[in-house]
Amino acid sequence: MNTVMRHKGWIWGFRSTILLYFIILVILPLLGVYYYSFSLGWSTFIESVTDPIAWKAIFLTLKLAIISTLINVIIGTMIAWTLNRYNFFGKSFLNSLVDLPFALPTAVGGLMILLLLGPGSLIGSIAEFIGFEIVFHQPAIVIAMVFVTFPFVIRAVQPLLEEIDPTEEEAAYTMGASGLRVFQKVLLPSMAPGIISGGMLAFSRALAEFGAVVLVAGNIPGRTLVASVYIFGEVESDNSTGAAAVSIILLTLSFSILWIINMVQMRGRRL
Repeated sequence: MNTVMRHKGWIWGFRSTILLYFIILVILPLLGVYYYSFSLGWSTFIESVTDPIAWKAIFLTLKLAIISTLINVIIGTMIAWTLNRYNFFGKSFLNSLVDLPFALPTAVGGLMILLLLGPGSLIGSIAEFIGFEIVFHQPAIVIAMVFVTFPFVIRAVQPLLEEIDPTEEEAAYTMGASGLRVFQKVLLPSMAPGIISGGMLAFSRALAEFGAVVLVAGNIPGRTLVASVYIFGEVESDNSTGAAAVSIILLTLSFSILWIINMVQMRGRRL
């Protein structure tokens, strides 16, 4: 009896520690941001959010995050398919490189983009020669977002491809279905939950990217100033309330995306 009680007490203490850890490191900081955003009243919050520079930064971030997500959905799905369906020299090395953006500091990623595509680089010089500028313009921001969110779609789709029963494809081919038809009716429905959840995670991560973006963005309001860099600028200008107001817009979007991802995953398990 005493052993059972000690076991239950240990479990209760472990759960309480995890809950306390979660509250201190996650919930309290988030509540603090929301509280600080409205600490001066609704009028100040609305004024901060509707500031032309602020809402232009938010909409520009949304636009570029959507573009980078679409790129990652297409390329990520293709890479996941290649890694799952084909054997080739260097496959293991390529598979390990997929997770590099997770391990690499984002500022290093921004520096790599700056060195490879900047005005003094070969690619940057060629782009300038044909009248196309990359670094300190929107293309560089999209590239930075794509780099830091690169693994999400791939790692979400790969397990689903591994779970697909080959006999379903064989049956479809036996019945005379074309390759495109098999992909649309057999493979795509199985891959869709991973594509959707991976794409949403990539979008949510792109919204908040700072380290890579700050090195390659021109920070021109309405053209290259994204929300994360705007928040950093407001903090440096001692306008923490304005920074917090824009922050909760991004936080609310991220929360909504995570909720949708959970719904998609739960629906996928039921199916």
